[in-house]
Amino acid sequence: MMPRSPLRKDGLGELLTRAMGGDEAAYRRFLTEISTVLKPFVMRWTRSGSPSDVEDLLQEVLIAVHQKRHTWRQGEPVMPWLYAIAKYKSIDAHRRRRHHGSVDIGDLAETLDDPTTVPNAVAYDVARAVGSLSGRQKDVVSAISVEGHSIEETAQRFGMTKGAVRVAFHRGLSSIAETFGRK
Repeated sequence: MMPRSPLRKDGLGELLTRAMGGDEAAYRRFLTEISTVLKPFVMRWTRSGSPSDVEDLLQEVLIAVHQKRHTWRQGEPVMPWLYAIAKYKSIDAHRRRRHHGSVDIGDLAETLDDPTTVPNAVAYDVARAVGSLSGRQKDVVSAISVEGHSIEETAQRFGMTKGAVRVAFHRGLSSIAETFGRK
Protein backbone atom coordinates (compact mmCIF):
# COMPACT_ATOMS: atom_id res chain seq x y z
CA MET A 1 0.00 0.00 0.00
CA MET A 2 1.26 3.47 -0.85
CA PRO A 3 2.25 5.76 1.99
CA ARG A 4 -0.21 8.58 2.54
CA SER A 5 0.85 11.78 0.86
CA PRO A 6 0.55 15.03 2.80
CA LEU A 7 -1.23 16.42 -0.28
CA ARG A 8 -4.25 14.25 0.18
CA LYS A 9 -5.82 16.49 2.79
CA ASP A 10 -4.88 20.08 2.18
CA GLY A 11 -2.85 20.01 -1.01
CA LEU A 12 -5.54 18.61 -3.31
CA GLY A 13 -7.38 21.94 -3.33
CA GLU A 14 -4.18 23.73 -4.21
CA LEU A 15 -3.39 21.24 -6.97
CA LEU A 16 -6.89 21.51 -8.43
CA THR A 17 -6.74 25.32 -8.31
CA ARG A 18 -3.42 25.27 -10.18
CA ALA A 19 -4.77 22.69 -12.63
CA MET A 20 -7.83 24.81 -13.39
CA GLY A 21 -5.40 27.66 -14.05
CA GLY A 22 -3.77 25.60 -16.80
CA ASP A 23 -0.96 23.82 -14.92
CA GLU A 24 -0.88 20.40 -16.64
CA ALA A 25 1.69 18.93 -14.22
CA ALA A 26 -0.52 19.90 -11.27
CA TYR A 27 -3.52 18.30 -12.96
CA ARG A 28 -1.62 15.07 -13.63
CA ARG A 29 -0.50 14.97 -9.99
CA PHE A 30 -4.04 15.75 -8.82
CA LEU A 31 -5.45 12.82 -10.81
CA THR A 32 -2.72 10.49 -9.54
CA GLU A 33 -3.38 11.51 -5.93
CA ILE A 34 -7.15 11.16 -6.13
CA SER A 35 -6.85 7.79 -7.86
CA THR A 36 -4.98 6.46 -4.86
CA VAL A 37 -7.46 8.03 -2.44
CA LEU A 38 -10.60 6.92 -4.29
CA LYS A 39 -9.55 3.36 -5.12
CA PRO A 40 -10.46 1.90 -1.66
CA PHE A 41 -13.79 3.73 -1.79
CA VAL A 42 -14.54 2.32 -5.24
CA MET A 43 -13.48 -1.18 -4.14
CA ARG A 44 -16.18 -1.14 -1.44
CA TRP A 45 -18.81 -0.33 -4.08
CA THR A 46 -17.64 -2.98 -6.52
CA ARG A 47 -19.33 -6.15 -5.30
CA SER A 48 -17.49 -8.48 -7.63
CA GLY A 49 -14.10 -7.44 -6.26
CA SER A 50 -12.71 -8.03 -9.73
CA PRO A 51 -9.64 -5.84 -10.31
CA SER A 52 -10.91 -4.98 -13.79
CA ASP A 53 -14.31 -3.90 -12.40
CA VAL A 54 -12.58 -1.73 -9.80
CA GLU A 55 -10.38 -0.13 -12.46
CA ASP A 56 -13.35 0.41 -14.79
CA LEU A 57 -15.34 2.15 -12.07
CA LEU A 58 -12.32 4.20 -10.98
CA GLN A 59 -11.87 5.35 -14.59
CA GLU A 60 -15.55 6.34 -14.75
CA VAL A 61 -15.11 8.36 -11.57
CA LEU A 62 -11.97 10.08 -12.90
CA ILE A 63 -13.75 10.96 -16.14
CA ALA A 64 -16.66 12.40 -14.15
CA VAL A 65 -14.23 14.41 -12.00
CA HIS A 66 -12.66 15.75 -15.18
CA GLN A 67 -16.04 16.65 -16.65
CA LYS A 68 -17.32 18.21 -13.41
CA ARG A 69 -14.13 19.96 -12.29
CA HIS A 70 -15.74 23.33 -12.99
CA THR A 71 -18.35 22.62 -10.28
CA TRP A 72 -15.79 22.56 -7.47
CA ARG A 73 -15.79 25.81 -5.55
CA GLN A 74 -12.30 27.10 -4.84
CA GLY A 75 -11.60 27.28 -1.14
CA GLU A 76 -14.04 24.45 -0.37
CA PRO A 77 -12.72 21.04 0.72
CA VAL A 78 -12.00 18.77 -2.24
CA MET A 79 -12.64 15.39 -0.61
CA PRO A 80 -16.39 15.75 0.01
CA TRP A 81 -16.81 16.90 -3.61
CA LEU A 82 -14.76 13.91 -4.85
CA TYR A 83 -16.59 11.42 -2.67
CA ALA A 84 -19.95 12.73 -3.87
CA ILE A 85 -18.95 12.19 -7.50
CA ALA A 86 -17.52 8.75 -6.70
CA LYS A 87 -20.65 7.79 -4.78
CA TYR A 88 -23.02 8.71 -7.61
CA LYS A 89 -20.87 7.01 -10.25
CA SER A 90 -20.73 3.91 -8.04
CA ILE A 91 -24.50 3.92 -7.65
CA ASP A 92 -24.91 4.25 -11.42
CA ALA A 93 -22.56 1.30 -11.98
CA HIS A 94 -24.42 -0.77 -9.38
CA ARG A 95 -27.74 -0.04 -11.13
CA ARG A 96 -26.32 -1.03 -14.51
CA ARG A 97 -25.06 -4.33 -13.10
CA ARG A 98 -28.39 -5.01 -11.47
CA HIS A 99 -30.29 -4.45 -14.72
CA HIS A 100 -27.69 -5.97 -17.00
CA GLY A 101 -26.12 -8.65 -14.92
CA SER A 102 -23.19 -10.43 -16.39
CA VAL A 103 -21.88 -13.89 -15.86
CA ASP A 104 -18.48 -15.09 -16.91
CA ILE A 105 -19.08 -17.84 -19.46
CA GLY A 106 -16.15 -19.76 -17.99
CA ASP A 107 -18.17 -20.17 -14.78
CA LEU A 108 -20.87 -21.99 -16.73
CA ALA A 109 -18.76 -23.99 -19.17
CA GLU A 110 -19.22 -27.27 -17.33
CA THR A 111 -22.99 -26.89 -17.04
CA LEU A 112 -23.68 -25.92 -20.64
CA ASP A 113 -24.51 -28.54 -23.21
CA ASP A 114 -22.30 -29.05 -26.20
CA PRO A 115 -23.89 -26.84 -28.87
CA THR A 116 -23.56 -29.60 -31.45
CA THR A 117 -25.83 -31.87 -29.38
CA VAL A 118 -28.53 -29.35 -28.48
CA PRO A 119 -31.59 -29.80 -30.69
CA ASN A 120 -32.11 -26.98 -33.12
CA ALA A 121 -34.89 -24.75 -31.76
CA VAL A 122 -36.38 -24.20 -35.20
CA ALA A 123 -36.42 -27.92 -35.94
CA TYR A 124 -38.12 -28.48 -32.58
CA ASP A 125 -40.77 -25.86 -33.35
CA VAL A 126 -41.39 -27.28 -36.82
CA ALA A 127 -41.69 -30.82 -35.47
CA ARG A 128 -44.09 -29.60 -32.79
CA ALA A 129 -46.22 -27.74 -35.35
CA VAL A 130 -46.35 -30.65 -37.78
CA GLY A 131 -47.01 -33.02 -34.87
CA SER A 132 -50.15 -31.04 -34.02
CA LEU A 133 -51.67 -32.20 -37.33
CA SER A 134 -53.18 -35.58 -38.14
CA GLY A 135 -53.73 -37.79 -41.13
CA ARG A 136 -53.06 -36.57 -44.65
CA GLN A 137 -52.52 -32.95 -43.54
CA LYS A 138 -49.61 -34.09 -41.39
CA ASP A 139 -48.15 -36.20 -44.21
CA VAL A 140 -48.53 -33.45 -46.83
CA VAL A 141 -47.17 -30.58 -44.68
CA SER A 142 -44.27 -32.75 -43.56
CA ALA A 143 -43.44 -33.84 -47.13
CA ILE A 144 -43.51 -30.29 -48.51
CA SER A 145 -42.27 -28.16 -45.60
CA VAL A 146 -39.86 -30.48 -43.81
CA GLU A 147 -38.64 -32.87 -46.49
CA GLY A 148 -38.71 -30.29 -49.30
CA HIS A 149 -40.76 -32.24 -51.85
CA SER A 150 -42.73 -30.45 -54.54
CA ILE A 151 -46.50 -30.57 -54.79
CA GLU A 152 -46.20 -32.91 -57.78
CA GLU A 153 -43.84 -35.28 -55.93
CA THR A 154 -46.11 -35.27 -52.88
CA ALA A 155 -49.16 -36.02 -55.03
CA GLN A 156 -47.41 -39.01 -56.63
CA ARG A 157 -46.10 -40.22 -53.26
CA PHE A 158 -49.55 -40.26 -51.62
CA GLY A 159 -51.63 -41.06 -54.71
CA MET A 160 -53.43 -37.71 -54.60
CA THR A 161 -54.19 -35.07 -57.19
CA LYS A 162 -52.09 -31.89 -57.13
CA GLY A 163 -55.24 -29.94 -56.19
CA ALA A 164 -55.92 -32.26 -53.23
CA VAL A 165 -52.31 -31.82 -52.08
CA ARG A 166 -52.64 -28.02 -52.28
CA VAL A 167 -55.90 -28.13 -50.26
CA ALA A 168 -54.41 -30.45 -47.62
CA PHE A 169 -51.27 -28.30 -47.42
CA HIS A 170 -53.28 -25.08 -47.09
CA ARG A 171 -55.59 -26.56 -44.45
CA GLY A 172 -52.64 -27.98 -42.53
CA LEU A 173 -50.85 -24.61 -42.45
CA SER A 174 -54.10 -22.89 -41.41
CA SER A 175 -54.55 -25.39 -38.60
CA ILE A 176 -50.97 -24.80 -37.40
CA ALA A 177 -51.53 -21.04 -37.49
CA GLU A 178 -54.72 -21.38 -35.48
CA THR A 179 -53.18 -23.78 -32.96
CA PHE A 180 -50.15 -21.56 -32.37
CA GLY A 181 -52.03 -18.29 -32.25
CA ARG A 182 -51.39 -16.75 -35.65
CA LYS A 183 -54.55 -16.27 -37.65
